[in-house]
Amino acid sequence: MARKLAVIGAGLMGSGIAQVSAQAGWEVVLRDVTDAALTRGTDTIKASYERFTAKGKLDAADAEAALGRITTTTDLDAVADADLVVEAVFEQLDVKHEIFRALDKITAPETVLASNTSAIPITKIAAATGHPERVVGAHFFSPVPMMQLCELVRGYKTSDETLATVREFAESVGKTCVVVNRDVAGFVTTRLISALVVEAVKLYESGVATAEDIDLACKLGFGHAMGPLATADLTGVDILLHAAGNIYTESQDEKFAPPELMRRMVDAGDIGRKSGQGFYKH
Repeated sequence: MARKLAVIGAGLMGSGIAQVSAQAGWEVVLRDVTDAALTRGTDTIKASYERFTAKGKLDAADAEAALGRITTTTDLDAVADADLVVEAVFEQLDVKHEIFRALDKITAPETVLASNTSAIPITKIAAATGHPERVVGAHFFSPVPMMQLCELVRGYKTSDETLATVREFAESVGKTCVVVNRDVAGFVTTRLISALVVEAVKLYESGVATAEDIDLACKLGFGHAMGPLATADLTGVDILLHAAGNIYTESQDEKFAPPELMRRMVDAGDIGRKSGQGFYKH
């Protein structure tokens, strides 16, 4: 099986994907547009390996070897010989189109091009390429080293071979896969969490129950590890507003229409843990 991976984007998701892949024996090229972004990404990976080593979950020599399998670059051409590419850049279609247009030109025709998008239809991303059959969704979950799930998404023209290749890759880095056979906006997981968060915000907004009680109901009643409003704070209210808005635009399904409270919170900068205030104070 192919063992050279390119990861485009060294943010939280990209660095996490690079980390688990290098640990599983893949040679990884991590690409971002600035050296500063690459340094932040590799520092995050080092710190994560150190935590695993301190807890006895990873041997220090194995961590060192895994770090040695990661190279960084600001040059997109450096990923040309990768067997598999995973894109993990900002959730904006024009940004992704630019990346995939370039990858389509510089990689071999059989190279699988995967996107880590959580909500944008794969068919839309693949449309920027001349080989849409080799484009697929590989939606990892944050934090990647801890979360076991990888959601694989078949675009309108994704081939069976492409899907099989990306599944083999995801399983080789320790993930369990679910397959989305029809390329709907938000796939399975983002649709479910968006619908749950939107309804939870409506209940809170209209005074039906407190944020604490809504979350407690989901934790104790449904066995959820975290309630929907706490999840929104962790993920970012802005991120979930964007995701629900994208799904609503695509589907015109009212259950995904973001409540006014979410919009006002984002306008005010109360976007969750990263700002210190969301549905809860942090």
